[in-house]
Amino acid sequence: MDSLLTTRANENGICTKDTCPVIYSIYGYRPNLGSVIFFLLLFSLSGLLYVYQGVRTRTKFFTSAMVLGSAAEVIGYVAKILLYQDPFSDTGFKMSLVMLTMAPAFYAAGLYYTLKHICLTFGANHSRLRPALYTYIFVGCDVFSIVLQSVGGALASVSENKALLDAGTDVMITGLATQVVTMATFGILAADYGLTVYRHRHHLNPATASFRHTRKFKFFLVALWVAYLGILIRCCYRVAELAGGWSHNPILRNQYLFIGLDGTAVGLAAIALNICHPGWCLPKAEAAAVTETIEYSTAKA
Repeated sequence: MDSLLTTRANENGICTKDTCPVIYSIYGYRPNLGSVIFFLLLFSLSGLLYVYQGVRTRTKFFTSAMVLGSAAEVIGYVAKILLYQDPFSDTGFKMSLVMLTMAPAFYAAGLYYTLKHICLTFGANHSRLRPALYTYIFVGCDVFSIVLQSVGGALASVSENKALLDAGTDVMITGLATQVVTMATFGILAADYGLTVYRHRHHLNPATASFRHTRKFKFFLVALWVAYLGILIRCCYRVAELAGGWSHNPILRNQYLFIGLDGTAVGLAAIALNICHPGWCLPKAEAAAVTETIEYSTAKA
């Protein structure tokens, strides 16, 4: 069983669900239908809520990123249904591989966008970077990781030999590793900014003082960290999964790890950012006041 993606030989030729046991499929198991339907509904409803809230709050970039992520998750779990019906389905495998691998990168882009507004709320003079740079740098790196994951997934999907499959896998791992490094750097800068804000808590942006003490804003900050940790855990899991290869890989073939460290981790991120949507937690009236303050802070610096 040198390559489970290419021809699966037995005495009758190529393996099918009628000729081979499920253990000889790529994942080595039939996806749990209950969990697949649960996550399919979760990401479908989440995507629709992002559309609704995006229209109401006019948060175009954030909404676009979150809707794309939700759509990719939905397609990925549709592919899981195909794999439930036929664990040897090449279409199901390729769709799930590509879509579920790159979907969280879109959620990450939404996270990166929010740090700019967090800095505007507390005060840009406490940040090591200009607020706008967080969006340009981290979203740019995120787009680069998405491109790598897409190219790698495409190579793996069309592979007809192990060499091309391995090349595609390596590109995907590079894309995921880039995403992990980007997220780790983002987390370090966000934590550093948080500590700086705490040390200067008596000298923060006066225009948003009342807003910063509202419950919804505090919950929003917690939701951002929940989403961040969920996506980071999932990306680390995926790197370990793909690094183990396609044959005899205990991580790849453990369905409970996938449900816990992929579906559940990303699902929590989607729920957290839907409940504490930045469009409601950073109202336009407050954003206008913050913008005026940041212009003053930048000029002063």
